[in-house]
Parts: sequence; C-alpha cells; structure tokens
Amino acid sequence: MSTIRTSRFGTVAAVVVLLVACAAQTGSESGIPIGERDLGGVVTSAAGPEAGVWVIAETTGLPTTYAKMVVTDERGRYVIPDLPKASYSVWVRGYGLVDSPKVSAEPGKLLNLTAVPAPSEAAAAQYYPAIYWYSMLEIPAASQFGGTSRIPKERTQADWLKQVKNIGCIGCHQLGQASTRTIPDMFKSASSEEAWVRRIQSGQSGEQMTTQLAGNFGGAPYKYYGEWTDRIAKGELPFTRPSRPQGVERNVVVTSWEWSTEKHYLHDLIASDRRNPTVNAHGPLYGSPEYSTDMMPILDPRTNKVTSFRMPVRDATMPEALGPGHAASIKPLGPSAYWGEEKLWDTRANNHNAMFDSKGRIWIAATVRDRDNPRFCKQGSDHPSAKAFPLQQSSRQVAMLEPKTMKYTFVDTCFGTHHPQLGYDADNTLWLSGTGPVAGWVNTRIFDETGDAAKAQGWSPFVLDVNGNGRRDEYVELNQPMDAAKDRRIAPASGPYAVMPSPVDGSVWYTVGVFAGTPAFLRFDPKTQLSEVFNLPARGIGIRGGDIDGNGVLWGSGSSGHLISFDRRKCTGPLNGPKATGDHCPEGWSFYQYPGPGFRGLGQNSAESSYYTWVDQHNTLGLGENVPMSTANLNDGFVALKDGKMILLRIPYPLGFYAKGFDGRIDDPNGGWKGRGLWSTSGDRTPWLMEGGKGSKPRAVHIQLRPDPLAR
Repeated sequence: MSTIRTSRFGTVAAVVVLLVACAAQTGSESGIPIGERDLGGVVTSAAGPEAGVWVIAETTGLPTTYAKMVVTDERGRYVIPDLPKASYSVWVRGYGLVDSPKVSAEPGKLLNLTAVPAPSEAAAAQYYPAIYWYSMLEIPAASQFGGTSRIPKERTQADWLKQVKNIGCIGCHQLGQASTRTIPDMFKSASSEEAWVRRIQSGQSGEQMTTQLAGNFGGAPYKYYGEWTDRIAKGELPFTRPSRPQGVERNVVVTSWEWSTEKHYLHDLIASDRRNPTVNAHGPLYGSPEYSTDMMPILDPRTNKVTSFRMPVRDATMPEALGPGHAASIKPLGPSAYWGEEKLWDTRANNHNAMFDSKGRIWIAATVRDRDNPRFCKQGSDHPSAKAFPLQQSSRQVAMLEPKTMKYTFVDTCFGTHHPQLGYDADNTLWLSGTGPVAGWVNTRIFDETGDAAKAQGWSPFVLDVNGNGRRDEYVELNQPMDAAKDRRIAPASGPYAVMPSPVDGSVWYTVGVFAGTPAFLRFDPKTQLSEVFNLPARGIGIRGGDIDGNGVLWGSGSSGHLISFDRRKCTGPLNGPKATGDHCPEGWSFYQYPGPGFRGLGQNSAESSYYTWVDQHNTLGLGENVPMSTANLNDGFVALKDGKMILLRIPYPLGFYAKGFDGRIDDPNGGWKGRGLWSTSGDRTPWLMEGGKGSKPRAVHIQLRPDPLAR
C-alpha cells in the first residue's frame, strides 16, 4: 500500500462507502488497546486494510481548535492517544485516497473507518505534497543563460535555482499547494504571465517579490510560472506519486493547535533551551510574529489555551519596523485576492526569533528603537568595539522576556540581529546573526550584573589569519591587495544568517553568502577574534539555515535539494595562511539528497527547498542524539537523516504546512515517548494559502515518535 493502485480508478464510482462506528467492540476483541482518552480502530476499503494512511481527529470544542493525527499500521489499525475530552470529527486521509466522510466520536471508543479510494488520478493528486506539483515547473536550460534569452546576462542557472527555491520564493511561503498552482480570478488577465506579474505585486511583500523577479531576473520567471499554472489548468498531473509512510514514519503522532490570527503569520516558536531541553518542561510555547504584529501568541498545551502579549518598544512613536532596511513594506504594493488593499502588518517590535536560556528567560531578536544607533556605537566612542569598528545603524536589536513576571527588557545593540543562539561558555554569551560585517554578541552574565547593554555587548570584524601566526594583527581592507605579511578583513555578502555556537571548542559558526556572494560556512574564534571561511562547493548551489551537532559537525539546508554537512576535522591542508581563503577544504563537505521528485532536465535532484536545518543534539524526538533534521518545506513537514536514511515527518492536515524553524523539548526524561517531542509552527507568511483558505490561522505542532503505531 505504498503507492496508488491505478486499477481503482474508474471502478470506485460503483462502490458505496460506509463509515461504521463499532463502539460495542472491545479492545481485546480487535487487538487494539485503548483507554478512556484514546480513539482506535481499523481502516479498511474494498481492497482490505489500508496501511500507512492518516487518521485525523479535530475538535473546536476546546479553547482553541485542536487536532491529532496518527498513521495506520500494516493491518490498517490505529490508535490516537491522549485526546482531551471533547467531541471530535474523525476522518481518513492518505495517498491514493480522497478524504473519507467525517464522523463524530468521543475518546474511549473503538471506531472503525472506511477509506475512500480516489476515483481518478486527478482526485488523488489533490492530496500530494506541494513538491510533486512544484517539480513540474520548467527550469531554463543552461543554454538560456549568458545573454541568449530574456534572462539577464549576469544571471546563472544556479542563481535561478536559488531564486525559485529556498533563497527566494520558498524562503517565505510554500509553492505548489492548491492555492499557488492555480490563479485567483482577480489576477486572470490576457495572459498567464501577466497574471503572475500582478499576483507577485500583492500585499506588503509585493515590493520585495517584484524586486527579485522583475529586478534581479528581468521578469523572465513570470513566463515560466505562467506556463506552469497553464499546464496544470489544462489537466497536467505530477509525473510521480508519493509513497505512504513506511517503517518508523508510521510511529509519528502529530498534535496541532490554532494560534495567532487569520491575518498574521508566525516566523517561529520557542519551547526550551536547546542546550538543556528540560528547561520550561510542560510549559507554554512562545511565538515570533516577525513583521506581522506586535502581539506575541502564547500557547499552553496543558490547557489548550492561547493568550497573547503585546511586545513594547522603547519609543512608542517610532516608525513601524517596515519599509527601508526591512523585508516587508509599509503598505501593500498591490491589492490582494484575499484582503484587497487592507494593510495587515503593523509591527514595531519585529520579533524574528527567540531562545530560552537556562534560567527560563527568553532572549529575542527584536526591534527596540529606530534604526539610528546611539553614540556609543559610532566613531569617536570609547567603547572598545566601536574604536575598532564603529557601526552607524541597526534595524533590529535584542529584548529579553521573563515569563514568570512578563517583564520585557530592552537590550540595545549596535549591530543588527536576526537569529539568536546562546553559547556554551560560563558567561552564557548570546550570539546573533544578521550582524552585517561583524560578529556580534551580548555577555548575559555582565548584563545580569550591571543592566548595562553597552558594557555587555561587543562586536568584531571578520579577519582571516593570512600571515598564519595565530594572532589577529594589522589587516588589509576589502579593497586592498593581499599582503602575506598582514591579515585580511572579509565581509561575506549579505552577512551572517544562521548562527551556531560550537559545544566543542567555543567557536561560533555562521552560514554566509545566503542572499548574495559566495555561500559558505564562516567560523569565528572569540579567543583570537580570527575567522575562517569555507566556501560551499558549486554542486551545493546555495545554503540557508544551519546548525551544529555535538561533535562540531555543521549541517545546512542546501539549494541543490541536499542536506549539506561540513566537518572541519576532515581538512588536510592548513586552516590559516595565504591559501586558506575559502576553497581550501573540499574534503570536508558531504551531501545527502532530500526526498521528493526533482526538476526535469537537471539530472538526479530533489526540488525540496528546505529553509532551516536543526540538529537534535539531545534525542528530544526519539531517533537518537545528534540527528540532523530539516524543514521539508515542499514535503509538508520535516525530514531527519538517521543512519544514512531520510525519514519524513509529514503534517498531513491542513495541507500546505510550511515551517521556518523548530525546537525540541523533554518534558519528562522518564516519561518514554510521551515525555519528549519536537515543537514547531506553520511559518508561511500567508496562512490563508494553506488548506482552509481565508480564515485559516497558523498552527503550532507537536511531533512525537512512539515505538509502534499502536503505542499509548
């Protein structure tokens, strides 16, 4: 039952599908153990037991909409464990099927369900993950680049792939789900190309999207997107079909809660301290709404209640954190098919990402004031970092929230911020990305002792040890020729993106060159303030989010459709000196192809466009320690690499799940599978594009892995 049986198509119309609730059957009679908080039963169709399909139970009878999803075993059996007391709608979803009629049920009963085979391949394909549709997009052949077509001469095929994958379009939302593979009536015009021009202009990201497609690529992508949706409108279907969950994938339990609002998106959530994932055990989840709103949603999974906290800024009259210097505009460029000309986003606090510390406090990359830096950051200041490298502006700084009191503290930084991560040192140093030409940090011990943000922070330019003496000496600047007797400053294009303090040696790593320049991993040593850079081999195309494992190995989401790793220990040549400028350790790189179909004409590849990679250092899911996992942004969930094999962790409902980050937490180290799990949230900037359409809210999700599909 791993793929669709095409013999079903055309014959199922004669089959009468019934849902049979066998409440009188006992657990011992069916071999399915259930308790008073569980639902269980068998899923069958005319072909027999349906293995590897999802059973979904959803209720609106709790403080927020709640759903739980499990997968059937090889005999079609299922158990949905630990449901809060409520009345649920229950149905079957799976590849090769259409959704079964929903039946009402309450926990504590056996409920046998009848699956509905899809009447046609077209009907079946409506439930495929987005990647199966998006891989139908034509990618221009190599011959179309270099000035031979509408594509600007300076753009390469690698640039194009980065744009249509995780560096461009899929850096903010999924493509290929039903809402994006079709054209809303409002945008239909004389040609599909013109419809895409108009579509891309919609909303407060319209300016940024148009700049990318029309500005950087001369408008050439509109033609390809238009042809893609034209072919789909004419009935073309994906050229391959997804397999149903297999093996350990059938042991996944997904719980979801609606939170935030239908007009606001979330970039991220935080559940615990990634260094010690028992922090905040059983506690609330805190969302990061980025540009959409100042209202931080807070989910208590024990009570299923959602509250919110309005994040302040130091100057309530400051401009919104939108427009120049930001990745969103003050007003929509063009009307939306969903919201017209309504302005949805109005943030000042701009909470992009947050991290728990060991004390249970939350450190946030957030705006606390306008862009112009205070005097201590600038030329003429006596601040040690400003003397070495003054900074004029920052668009986002740091804030700290104490959940017990909800006290919100401003930490004004001279450098910009994007992603925070706490180090493994005694000072609990907070390292930030988004810092531009420098490494930036906040010594939280000093801040706790003094409350003085200026004293607690520091920053340093990135300097290569060209003369090889192990010390940072006088250095030449970016525009100066190499001097073997001096060090050299580098400023990777677009600056640090992901930030990864090492648990091994105290160094700090970044992904760089994400949006421009050469993609690479960059290392900064706080002790010597020297840097090393390792350029991504050409086959990797680009890199976005990344993390580090307990052995110091780096992992990242590659634009080539690979999970990418880099192990500095494998380098055989010198790590400093005049030749250690980026391409000196090709032996350190490894590539692991993501699952899913690839774009045709490019050889073996995956169209997967992963946004972020995270390493489960502490076995918070149950697959083991140091397991790298990526957001599977076109596969409706996540993917983990375990013993060389990719394991998909799909969120089957609502269709179109897209995440930008995730976290792990251990609520009870002795609680077995129930005491641990991953936490994430749908992070699409447009929640109305997922299943359910306008009115849909973001969903927080808890992903757990039990020992077998019937475990309670």
